[in-house]
Amino acid sequence: MPGGLGAGSILIIALVALLIFGPKKLPELGKAAGNTLREFKNATKGLADEDDDVKKKNENQQNGQ
Repeated sequence: MPGGLGAGSILIIALVALLIFGPKKLPELGKAAGNTLREFKNATKGLADEDDDVKKKNENQQNGQ
């Protein structure tokens, strides 16, 4: 399991979250977390693409000289 958490630990965390936030709020929280992760992934992908472009440009300049 990720982070060294067992199935029992994850079940307990899920039950505590259900008790704290209630069944109506949990799907909204899950959706918000998913959107946040998606935006973070897109932002980091954009940074990686920019780094690749800079490396290719530098390689092209070095090969052209």
